[in-house]
Amino acid sequence: MKQKYIAVVGVSANESKFGHRIFKDLLSADYNVDGVNIKGGTLFDKNIYRYLTQLPKRPDVALIVLHPDQTEVVVDECIKLNIPEIWMQPGAESQNAIEKAKKAGINVISKSCFMVQKGIW
Repeated sequence: MKQKYIAVVGVSANESKFGHRIFKDLLSADYNVDGVNIKGGTLFDKNIYRYLTQLPKRPDVALIVLHPDQTEVVVDECIKLNIPEIWMQPGAESQNAIEKAKKAGINVISKSCFMVQKGIW
């Protein structure tokens, strides 16, 4: 099975943040992953993109690690890019964002940690 291309939205340079740990651990587990953070920059020798639209290709999964208010903005971007799957990490969920994404035909996973479900943590 082809490995999915994952965009971690909410990557952080702050080691105490989940966005940092998730990105680091996905890279260590050899996942095909890029990071997105409005601040941009680099982390672990990888370019961090400011927006999903700047990624080299459309991701298969947007893994969101943000405050629920920010999640709603990211879902709008996911809809425009026709990203087929959104995974909202615990704490990133917004009922409005979930409903909006589902209405657009996007597979939404919430109330479950990607890292735990994939056996990385």
